[in-house]
This record gives sequence, structure tokens and C-alpha cells, in this order.
Amino acid sequence: MTLFLRIPLSRHCRSVFQRKIYFTGRSFSSEGGSSHPFILSAPSEVDGEKPSRGRVVCITSGKGGVAKTTSAASFALGLAHAGCKICVVDFDVGLRNLDIHLGMERRVVFDLVNVMLGEANLKQSLIKDKRNENLVMLAASQTRDKDVLTVEGVEKVLAELTSLFDYVILDSPAGIESGAKHAMYFADDAIIVTNPELSSCRDADKMIGFIASRSRRSEIEDSLPVSQTLLITRYDPQRVQADESLSIADVEDLLGLPIVGVIPESKSVLTCTNLGTPVIELAAEGDPAAGAYSDMVDRFLGEERELRFTTPEPVSFFKRFFS
Repeated sequence: MTLFLRIPLSRHCRSVFQRKIYFTGRSFSSEGGSSHPFILSAPSEVDGEKPSRGRVVCITSGKGGVAKTTSAASFALGLAHAGCKICVVDFDVGLRNLDIHLGMERRVVFDLVNVMLGEANLKQSLIKDKRNENLVMLAASQTRDKDVLTVEGVEKVLAELTSLFDYVILDSPAGIESGAKHAMYFADDAIIVTNPELSSCRDADKMIGFIASRSRRSEIEDSLPVSQTLLITRYDPQRVQADESLSIADVEDLLGLPIVGVIPESKSVLTCTNLGTPVIELAAEGDPAAGAYSDMVDRFLGEERELRFTTPEPVSFFKRFFS
């Protein structure tokens, strides 16, 4: 059976927004929750047909080791290839890895914490990707503790970034800790990364509930909720067929969210990480994981794409005979 997935959202890239950063002095308490003034414009300003700022997309997971940062790098570069202006931010303060996945580790001078504390500005801190001029990265600090993050500080950085970029992608640490909480709080969209195994899905379920109840959107009355979707990584159709792994339908039943992509198990992931190249760059070579990430980007932008690489490859007669 051929499966088509379509995310019920209308998204496209805009290089110029109608307005910039908002300093309105209003508080969230007038609309239902938080008490500090608006700096990042309200969700209603980005949900309409003519958004005044870019969207904040949080990529997170319940547990580590599910290829979350790998996915964030490919997703960001894929959106940049689609013509969107993208900033991807590493929120894993103290344990940054996103710079390695993008091949930028030797070019980091200033980071997220430096910008938040006023020790450097964005122009000094953003690192341009060598492959696509639409993509920049803001690295995490390796020398600071996650407790240095504050709601007010993160909001000021995101307010400036969303005035400049179509999408600000936050590579969140796994689990529910300070970096993850700050990344998820301001999200307009959240992509939950999970492996097709029970423990990973259980932890992902916790994240889904946390985002639904503890985000800024949940505090503001009449605001649309954070748009949450699932990204299944390390999917092996052979293991699913042998009942050694959860199927796509199993994951959907457990978590109850639409699936934005299914990334097959691939040796090229490790190779690309070591080379500082996002996996999606191999799409032209026909790599299955790269093709799956390209499809994920298209679905996120509202296009309909067939769900590929989810059925076992047919085994030839000679392979069966000599195995």
C-alpha cells in the first residue's frame, strides 16, 4: 500500500516580514499566563497569512541517541535549499554538537550565551554555512552551565532572530532540563524525534505532554497550540517485518501525532557526521536517508510526498540461495 503524508499546515518562506521586533510592554497575564512583558511577538502574529516574524521550530526528543541533532542539521539545510532564510540554534549548552554536524566547529568564536548576556551581538556570533548562504548557525556554549539560560534572555535572542529569518530552528537537548525547557517554551512548531522502540516512544510521549501544557502558547488564551509532529528515525523495515521493532502504525497509535518523516537506518549517517556534512546532501546520490530527509522538508512546507523506504527490499534468488 502506498502511503502519503501531508501535514495540515500551510507554510512557505518569506524573506521580508511586515514588522520587526515588538516591544509592546504588554504582559502574558492579560492573555492568560506568564507575567513578563512581550518581546517576541505573540503567536497570533505568526499564525496568519501575513506573519510579522519567522516561526520558531523546536526539534526535541525524550531520550538521547535518536539522531535529533543529525535531523536538525539536515532539516535546516533542506529548508535553506528550498529558499528559506534559516538560523539553526544549538541549545545544548555545555555539550554542543551541532557545529560538528554542520562542519563549523573550527569557526565558533561567540555563542548563544555570549549573545544572551550582551557579550557579543548576532553579527559577531552567527556562522554562515559554506554550502548555502540561506543558512546560519548560532552555537551553544561549551564552558557555561545550562542554568545560565533565562526566559527573558532567550526571548530577546529569539525576537531578534525571528525578525531576520523565516525559520529559527532550535536543536534542543533531550529530555526535560533547562535547555530543553527554554527551547520548547517559545516554539511555534515542535518536531518530536523518536526511534521505533517502546522506551523511546514512552519518553517522546512525555515531551508531547510537556510541550502541550508548558509552552508559551498554552499560557495564552485563544492561541493556537504548538503544532507537533513526529519524526521516526533509524527505521528498519526488515526488523519491523520480523516483529523486532515497532511499525509506523504502532508509533502513530502510541503517540497520536501526524508523522512528518520516517528516516531509514543508514550507515551514511555516521560517515556524514564525521565529515561535517548533513546527510541530506547525499540526496542527489540516491541515498535513502537523504531522500527521506528531503521528503520531510517538503512535507513540513505543506507538500504531499509519498512515504518511502518503509517496506523491506525484495531479496533476490541468489541472495536467498547463498545466505
